[in-house]
Amino acid sequence: RGDLIVDVARGFEYEPLRTRVHIEPGQRELKLKLKRWTDLTKERYFSGDTHVHFLSTQGAHTEAQGEGLHVVNLLLSQWGSLFTNTEEFTGSASISGNGDSIVYATQENRQHMLGHLTLLGLKEPVMPWCSGGPGEAELGGNLETTLSHWADACHAQGGTVVIPHIPTPNCEPATLIATGRADAVEMLVHSEYNHLEYYKYLNCGYKLPLAGGTDKMSSDVPVGIYRTYAYVPDVEEFTYDAWCKALRSGNTFHSAGPILKFSVNGEPLGNTVQLTGNGGTVEVIATAESILPIHSLEIVQQGRVAASTEDANGTRKLELRASLKIEGNTWLAARCAGPNYTSLPHYDGWRRGIMAHTSPIYIACGGEYHLFNLENAQYMLSLVDGGLSYIRQRSPQLNPGTITHHHGEEDHQKFLERPFLEARAALHKRMHDLGIPH
Repeated sequence: RGDLIVDVARGFEYEPLRTRVHIEPGQRELKLKLKRWTDLTKERYFSGDTHVHFLSTQGAHTEAQGEGLHVVNLLLSQWGSLFTNTEEFTGSASISGNGDSIVYATQENRQHMLGHLTLLGLKEPVMPWCSGGPGEAELGGNLETTLSHWADACHAQGGTVVIPHIPTPNCEPATLIATGRADAVEMLVHSEYNHLEYYKYLNCGYKLPLAGGTDKMSSDVPVGIYRTYAYVPDVEEFTYDAWCKALRSGNTFHSAGPILKFSVNGEPLGNTVQLTGNGGTVEVIATAESILPIHSLEIVQQGRVAASTEDANGTRKLELRASLKIEGNTWLAARCAGPNYTSLPHYDGWRRGIMAHTSPIYIACGGEYHLFNLENAQYMLSLVDGGLSYIRQRSPQLNPGTITHHHGEEDHQKFLERPFLEARAALHKRMHDLGIPH
């Protein structure tokens, strides 16, 4: 009773409200109105969280609608003998009665050394959920499979493969990317290290859409505090499959608050701008608007800042227009955050940074898009070779002849090594095609 301060917030597209109210004796109802300052669905951008654990399907709907989120990927997984959310799996999307939220119970398959993998849109489970012993798989478990084989099984069902919380664990992501098995990468925290790892793959010429997810495991992390906005064309109905297709297409941006827009010569995110000859000049336009303070807006070209603007005091809106000289195939992306691109923190359990980052726009000069960086390719090869060494020397495996493996092949070691050998061959071929000794 009496005077109270009330805080109400709903995602990033509504003005948060702090107001003083007076509660009378016996009062049972309180009505407050939130102002929606932007509606990205009118622009056909739908938000989703690629990485949520431990909720029920109905609980995921409730939290999604409370946070103004359209898609929740509820990930089944394993922690030793604990298998989570098994009863939620139906092999199809759950759609709320008002149509505002979609929840899909699917999987995160995990291996403590090779890495983790998010398999979106599964119709049937992809087993085993985890492999190779603790901490992810069961005590005494053997290395039964690889992330690459999980990815193949997901694609065989028409699903979407996302490398979560890039780059950790960092053994097999390079193999997935080199062999074309990854549809997107997810950034879980804001840091220079995470971004530079992502940029290495872009600098090697791989087109990798960017996704945002929370890895929510507890109530101190709101669903969608890191989220993916994906563009669904107006000729398509908004469905779960359409959202996953949009994610794969690359017209996405990852947001922890700011609404980020970016174009190059009028082309949207994920597209390739064609220039004649060896290059030319492109016009870039970027805007960032936010209910939370932002200080810097930057255009990134192959990992370096090509243009930027700042507000030292923090602001709700930044705009940037620039003409950039292009001298060969390249990629551009926009990002925004705190001063000097460090981040002011959210108050979630992870204290994650307030930031946003687009997927790239690619620029091809005089032909098809291609890009290569020898140092980064050698880094990828070191990761591939490290994976092979782990499989051959350190991975837990049962003695040949004592077990029949799920894949049915006679040579289990050959089965495990195959994707890594494919990745090594693919990287060597790219070097050979460019005339680089290897």
